[in-house]
Amino acid sequence: MEKNRLVGFVAKVMEKSGFKVYKNFKTSRHIIDIYGVLPTVLGDMGVVVACKNYDEKWEVGLDVLKEMEMIGKPLKASKIVVVSTSYFTDSAANYAGRRNIKLIDKDGIVALAKKFAEEVEVVEEAEDTVENDDFEDYAPSSRSNATTFLKGKKSLSKGKSGKTILKAVKPRIKMLLNNTLALIVIVLLLSSFATYLIGFGNKNTALLGVSKIFVSAILAYGLVLGIEKDATVVLVKGTTVFFVSMVIYAVMIVIL
Repeated sequence: MEKNRLVGFVAKVMEKSGFKVYKNFKTSRHIIDIYGVLPTVLGDMGVVVACKNYDEKWEVGLDVLKEMEMIGKPLKASKIVVVSTSYFTDSAANYAGRRNIKLIDKDGIVALAKKFAEEVEVVEEAEDTVENDDFEDYAPSSRSNATTFLKGKKSLSKGKSGKTILKAVKPRIKMLLNNTLALIVIVLLLSSFATYLIGFGNKNTALLGVSKIFVSAILAYGLVLGIEKDATVVLVKGTTVFFVSMVIYAVMIVIL
């Protein structure tokens, strides 16, 4: 894969995840392949991405990771990501595990490409289905046979469109959950409803308070864990959602 194609692909994936992407980002001393900014309630989270189009026989070493750390420091990057069309040395993998560095090798790129292609295909199928459902075929032959045929075809179309729309809804829900503000609202609503059910007939305010904190924590980290596989992102984003939810609860208690 050419360097420009690799950078373009990674940039598209990041944009789909909610990042504002800057390709070939220039600093005073370096040019970064991709600099991404993810807006959050507590401020912007910066991500520095290096794309290495090496042959499979060449492995990305520890020197590349340390160089990216050095480049990311002036930008105060929250995350360093290194993407390679080959693989990483053991020392690089061990170092990345101890530091805030995400490694994506050749297999990871293939997995990302498949996932990205499936999501695009599902959305396109859903759009085609919605357009086709607006029309019905008409054949002026035997009336009863034509009516039966059209009803059967319509039922089959509805069955297929139902499944397709269901598939199309999933990536949209995922996009919604990628929005930190939307996550906070969801946690607030669901935890309030759960606390209401727990406190139905129970006036123990201490129990209700502990229940709300416990339920909010489960929802905050659980929802983030459902869309993110990176433990660092889950910890940072989950803590952000949980903390902001608690602050909003405290403000509501004071006001009300």
